[in-house]
Amino acid sequence: MSESELRVEKIKDGTVIDHITQGNALNVLRILGITGKEGNVVSIVMNVPSKKLGKKDIVKIEGRELSPREVNMIALIAPKATINIVRNYQVVEKSKVKLPKVIKGIIRCINPNCISNNPREPIEPVFTVISEHPTKLRCQYCGMVMLHEDIEKQF
Repeated sequence: MSESELRVEKIKDGTVIDHITQGNALNVLRILGITGKEGNVVSIVMNVPSKKLGKKDIVKIEGRELSPREVNMIALIAPKATINIVRNYQVVEKSKVKLPKVIKGIIRCINPNCISNNPREPIEPVFTVISEHPTKLRCQYCGMVMLHEDIEKQF
């Protein structure tokens, strides 16, 4: 191995999240509720060279596969990420994250007057994706448009 190569051990079983938008690896950990106290081996690589993105982050999580809801949450902050499921040191499934057309109950509207923020109303926030790159969402209740920065602050 040359000095310019990056060495991160392979994982036996778990998930590798690759092509995370530069600087968002810690947000991915927050989304997944990973604090380091769970006992799983977690590897984080940040700001590494990428032909596609210029720079990217990578997160490897031993012993855990992601739910569809977790993948959708990652898509909100890292729309070009790929999810690799690893079993017995082999990638058995590889997929790109994809923002669903409608996002329900994952994030809150930034409009404090939106009905979805009223604790007396039994509704969950619902957003329509109006743009993936850059990420823009429209609240279905009040019409507020949320940008990537607004979304990122919630994680």
